[in-house]
Amino acid sequence: MTRRIAIIGGGITGLATAALLADRGDEVTVLEALDDVGGRAGSWEKDGFRFDTGPSWYLMPEVFDHFFALLGTTAAEQLDLVRLDPAYRVYHEGESEPFDVVSGRDAAVAAFEARESGAGENLATYLDSAGEIYDLAVSRFLYDPYISLKGLTHPDVLSKLGTLLPLLLRPLSTHVEKRFADPVLRQVLGYPAVFLGGSPYDAPSLYHLMSHLDLDDGVLYPRGGFVQIIRAIARLAEERGAVIRTGSRVERIITVGDVATGVRLADGTRIEADHVISTADMHHTETALLPRELRSRSDAWWDKRVPSFGALLILLGVEGELPELEHHTLLFTKDWKANFDAIFGAEHAGAIPDPASLYVCRPSATDDDVAPAGHENLFVLVPMPAAPELGHGGVDGAGDPAIEAAADAVIAQIASWTGVADLADRVRVRRTISPGDFAADFGSFRGGALGLAHTLGQSAMFRPGLRSKVDGLLYAGQTVLPGVGLPMCLISAELVVKLLDGDVSTGRLPEPLASER
Repeated sequence: MTRRIAIIGGGITGLATAALLADRGDEVTVLEALDDVGGRAGSWEKDGFRFDTGPSWYLMPEVFDHFFALLGTTAAEQLDLVRLDPAYRVYHEGESEPFDVVSGRDAAVAAFEARESGAGENLATYLDSAGEIYDLAVSRFLYDPYISLKGLTHPDVLSKLGTLLPLLLRPLSTHVEKRFADPVLRQVLGYPAVFLGGSPYDAPSLYHLMSHLDLDDGVLYPRGGFVQIIRAIARLAEERGAVIRTGSRVERIITVGDVATGVRLADGTRIEADHVISTADMHHTETALLPRELRSRSDAWWDKRVPSFGALLILLGVEGELPELEHHTLLFTKDWKANFDAIFGAEHAGAIPDPASLYVCRPSATDDDVAPAGHENLFVLVPMPAAPELGHGGVDGAGDPAIEAAADAVIAQIASWTGVADLADRVRVRRTISPGDFAADFGSFRGGALGLAHTLGQSAMFRPGLRSKVDGLLYAGQTVLPGVGLPMCLISAELVVKLLDGDVSTGRLPEPLASER
């Protein structure tokens, strides 16, 4: 039977879910509150500059490959992927020369060894472990909806308990510090915790598996920007019959008793559905779209959750070239722990660290289409407390004074550390985005940039599941299983499809044979 499906949210999770369900023959409607799809993986243009406003690292390519294969196509057919070399550049506070991080086992080992005697051999061992745990995670953890303990009792998992338990119980920072002395190498190996919305001082060392991705596998970039991923998935969904409605804010999930029967939009339109899937943040769904008695989790439960860091995003269109920056560039402070304490500490200072450890993306290093000729496109991400009360950003300095002052300080820091003294004078386009904007635009939990941080208590079976206490309502996206990031959102979409089909298996959906495509 054809099922009527209403999907709340047109970010990557909602679009991916729509594509997979429409491919099955379901009648799917995607409802996006904003005027364009993409959600946090959005796009913004001004004066010939086009900016991705969210994710900018293409990691876990096999997850994208699998998703596209489920739809009878390939990532290569849908995207123009380029391998970055170097993978990224690091500037360390107080050092005049940057450290370029390269991908590929031999090259990465040599680069580490050149910086610290013995670090090359240690990295090889570290990456052996990272690869082994990554393979186990993909095969046994990430595609598990955790409806039962079946996956956790698989022989592959049980045989690795002696390895897994210590990795779960000690933080990533400790795991790295025992093996490497050089502060920059420690930061390179600890930084993946930021991809997970957290701190290396809190994230379990199990997540050292992330280093397998950038150091062993490599870092890719889709020409045209990450908006091309969104456009590809939206196109595949619509080709299969899904309807995508933008400017359609869901105001309420309609329920009869404890059964979801559709949604009501802000303009009063009612859309009937056999199933509702909310890819909005779970906290927003439960507190804004459902009556209190139908919420799956209490206010007290949410009070104990750890949001991801907040983010100050600075989009800069810059006149002239910036060879001092690579496609990906990281600026790390000497007192890294103080940075994370300021962001995640129980008594955070309520302001952006200064100086800040931050990330700069220069897609114009690789892509001719994101900036006018001879100009540069910069996307700057500064982790900060998840505190919407700190204000909102704006275009060309029109954000709240505290946010714009922080952006000024960040621009000055980048200029000083990378040797581009006139950077501020060369800015032609500027936009700031802050936790207040994440809360207003995406209903983000406490204004966090990436949903819930991946602490031990918010990972795998401890992360919120996809089922609601409301029959016919499912959750998906970065606040629920399996976690944050574009690949995790694609897996979350697949988990929803499995649950709707009554499939509680712990592995991937089978890909169609080439003859079936």
